[in-house]
Amino acid sequence: MTDPNNADRSGPPPAPPASGRGEEKRVTLAAIAGAHGLGGEVRLKLFTDSAEGLKRYASFEAEGRVLTLKSVRPAGAGAIASFKEVPDRTAAEALRGKTLTVPRDALPPLGEGEYYHADLIGLPVVTPSGDSVGTVTAVENFGAGDVLDIEKPDGKSFMAPMHAVTVEPERLTIDPDFIV
Repeated sequence: MTDPNNADRSGPPPAPPASGRGEEKRVTLAAIAGAHGLGGEVRLKLFTDSAEGLKRYASFEAEGRVLTLKSVRPAGAGAIASFKEVPDRTAAEALRGKTLTVPRDALPPLGEGEYYHADLIGLPVVTPSGDSVGTVTAVENFGAGDVLDIEKPDGKSFMAPMHAVTVEPERLTIDPDFIV
């Protein structure tokens, strides 16, 4: 969809699942790929449309640790960021692989017909007649639009294009022609 400050909505790149259904739902906006230079900067893999979108958040949770954003700038397909709590390269390297999350309620409001990937994950999928099909386990985007990974009750999964479903507040209704 569109980008109000680049949270993980439809469109590349796909976002990993939100954590914490039932508790404070958190949404992953980036992952730390490694250190950049000697001064504590880190390279980020973004799950947003651009580095600019990260500037709207004062801090992120990095797997139990709070990191206060000092600066962020675009760098290739990702970004370079510095955090108050990361003074040097050694501290930056220790964060490699950690994800940066924010509370779901900190994301910008959505417009009509827009959705966050994190809001779809975990939703039940039903037929137009209300029969259960499964649960959304992931939202991917391979370049031609969003694709849902749906796990059926028997544990098998299938993928369906986003245009094959109708998004409702508490479930998705899928066109039966796309059920595998």
